[in-house]
Amino acid sequence: MVRPKPLMSSKFSEILEKNKIDPRRLIAASREIERLRPEDRKIRLARRRAKGSEAPTEGAEKPGKPRSGRPVTPQLLEAARAGKPVSGPAKSRLLRALNRVLEQKKQEKVDLRAVF
Repeated sequence: MVRPKPLMSSKFSEILEKNKIDPRRLIAASREIERLRPEDRKIRLARRRAKGSEAPTEGAEKPGKPRSGRPVTPQLLEAARAGKPVSGPAKSRLLRALNRVLEQKKQEKVDLRAVF
């Protein structure tokens, strides 16, 4: 009889268990944080227009950094909980969502090195 391998425990999954955080709550928080807003679309439009004109205009400020528009997905969450490799930007999105949930629970924010 073949037994299924248990999921590897990762630091990320241990933090979720310790703080009693439901993974669905992370997905919802990430969707709210990463959602594109009108100001993000304006920044992207300004970048596209600046890219088209070769010469930079005097006194023009550099546009800020827009949100990614890519929330945490259930597949990404499962990969992080299982200890599989996760890309840098995905780790940042997970960390932002985790810190938002911890902030809502009136707990201290965590550092990226403590999570991954």
